This record gives sequence, C-alpha cells and structure tokens, in this order.
Amino acid sequence: MKIYGVAILAGCFLIGHILGDFLGHLLHMNGNLGGVGFAMLLLILLNDYFKRKHILKPETESGMLFWSSMYIPVVVAMSASQNVKAALSGGWVALLVGVFATVACFLLVPLVIKYAKSKTQY
Repeated sequence: MKIYGVAILAGCFLIGHILGDFLGHLLHMNGNLGGVGFAMLLLILLNDYFKRKHILKPETESGMLFWSSMYIPVVVAMSASQNVKAALSGGWVALLVGVFATVACFLLVPLVIKYAKSKTQY
C-alpha cells in the first residue's frame, strides 16, 4: 500500500533527525547537523535494498517513489528557512562541514559515473 511508502519515509526522517541531533550534540553545536541528508541517504539505501530483495509490493514502491520525489522540494524549503547568519556566527565548523561536503560530492561524481556505467554494461 502507498501508506507503507509514507511510513518508510517517516521512519527515515525520524532516524535522520535523531542522527543529526546527535551529531550536533557531539560537535557542541546547538542544532541538527545533516539530519535531512541522513534521512535522504537512508531512504535511498533502503529503497535500493528493498528492490534488490524484491520485498516491496508495487503499491508500496509507488508510494516510496512518490514521496521520494516530493522529498527534495521539501528539503529545499526547509533549508531556505534556516538562519545561515546564526550558523556562521556559531563557529567555523558549519562552514568547514559545508565545504567538506561539497568537495566530497564533487570528488565522488566520477566514481558514481563509473559505477553506473559498469552496472549498465552487460
């Protein structure tokens, strides 16, 4: 059922929020660091795992697909409401984490392309 897709998304969001709060507490910052990103990564990994194991029913998969596609605009809206000035005045950690994450993404693009090409060749 489509509701299971929503339940899986909600579970991923809650786990991501908890991980983000834990990371913020661990780095002595008052806030959630990367909770939405953790949730999105967990959702992608669970979706891939469920597809490989053929666990999902088509209705559940369609619910996950719908909410996965809706998740990115929600994340953008949530990010737009964050107070960047307060994050930067809280220390250089926020800036360093942002730069590190951006550089890591740029460095991982060739690896992802290589992996995708190897999976599509027969």
